[in-house]
Amino acid sequence: MKRLLTLLALGFVITCTAQEMILKKGVIVDSLVVRDTVAETFSLYLPTRFEMEKTWPILFVFDMEGRSKNALGMFRQVAEEQGYVLAASNHTSDTLSISKNILIVSRMFNTVVSMLPIHRERVYVGGFSSGGEFSTLVPSFVKGVKGVLSCGAPVANTQVLTSKNPYHFVGLVGNSDHNYIDMLSTEAALNRLKFPNQLLVFEGGHEWPPIEFLSRALKIFTMAAMARGEVTRDTAFVEGNYQEDLAHVGRLYTGGKPLLADNLLGEMLEVFGPLRPTDSLKENRKTLRKGTAFRTYRRSQNNNLLKERFLREDYAFAMEEDVNTYNYNNLGWWKYQMEELDKFQKDSDVLVRQMGNRLEAYIDTLVADNLYLIQDQDPIDIEALNFLWMLKTIITPKDYGAYLNVISFSTRLDDYGTALFYLEELLKQGYTDRERLYSIPHTALLRITPEFNKIVEQYLKKARYNVIIE
Repeated sequence: MKRLLTLLALGFVITCTAQEMILKKGVIVDSLVVRDTVAETFSLYLPTRFEMEKTWPILFVFDMEGRSKNALGMFRQVAEEQGYVLAASNHTSDTLSISKNILIVSRMFNTVVSMLPIHRERVYVGGFSSGGEFSTLVPSFVKGVKGVLSCGAPVANTQVLTSKNPYHFVGLVGNSDHNYIDMLSTEAALNRLKFPNQLLVFEGGHEWPPIEFLSRALKIFTMAAMARGEVTRDTAFVEGNYQEDLAHVGRLYTGGKPLLADNLLGEMLEVFGPLRPTDSLKENRKTLRKGTAFRTYRRSQNNNLLKERFLREDYAFAMEEDVNTYNYNNLGWWKYQMEELDKFQKDSDVLVRQMGNRLEAYIDTLVADNLYLIQDQDPIDIEALNFLWMLKTIITPKDYGAYLNVISFSTRLDDYGTALFYLEELLKQGYTDRERLYSIPHTALLRITPEFNKIVEQYLKKARYNVIIE
């Protein structure tokens, strides 16, 4: 394939067989067409110093809702600083099978590496949540992927991993993320398989990591390439990052966060060990671990993680049983569990508070996963959906949509009493959209009843239909 490069102020033109493509540097270019397809497109980001005369590392970012431009936007700053090309498909989706998503990725992959001078030993994939989880599968099916950057998601299936096809895994997770405990399990599994890996823990929940953590992750990939001899070793770059991380360890320790300080020291030993002496790091970590603060925090964390594992098993078992049997009588048990988690979240021990946050998010995720599975069935189990939406009102009382769904599904099940109960509970939460109340699906008969309008009038001062008392 012939290429003609014409340098522009902010970009360049690539002329390929039967087509010309204008690419700008320093901006995210959306809707580029995947080669040999009509419908598939992707987004691309080229750092401003990009040139065709040298090869470049690339990070393929996955968003399973096809929001490629948003996904690249999260990495744009660090990619610009560190000279990474970014690419993301507009068509990967969690509604498609793994095989279809892999084919979409393969076609985009082939298109990008045929257009641009990509360093074949520095091809990485990553994403957040479902995108991160999917990215852990890609190296098993697409040749040439050297590393995975997974934010808030463990390896999807450790059974497909093999020592014959290792890759470098960098995980980023918040200490209040419901996937935190699964990320710890992933780290242990990768250690057993002798996969190079780092797990960077930040303060937060199930969310995109702070920009400095995304930056640290790409730097880890770069320094690993230096250690393997695939990139010229830059002593100043290595030393600068070493001192930056060491200063961060100091801030964590003086800020009363010895577990986070220990985590970072451990990852530093792995990253910098092949590149510079680390004897002082080992001594610092040994001193930290001998301290009373670290031992107290570690003991508390170990106890919390053990309790968390047991509670997660209880929640998963109860959820499956309750959904399958429409066990409305157990909603009181779930309410009690949420009250207990609220106590955890108000505990004086920060580690207990984090556990409470993780467990609440875990239950919320269980509900979301079950809703997705049931809504994907044919026919849909209306009663199971109704139970889950009721449970949702207990987990997140301010989720107005959950109440509206219960009102709709209960009416479909001819349970007007339950529908009216949840109508009043919804209004007690401060809901004020009168028009939407009178447009809830499947409630045409319910909303003209005196009982419905009396409740609306009581909380919103005015109902659509007059309440006539005889």
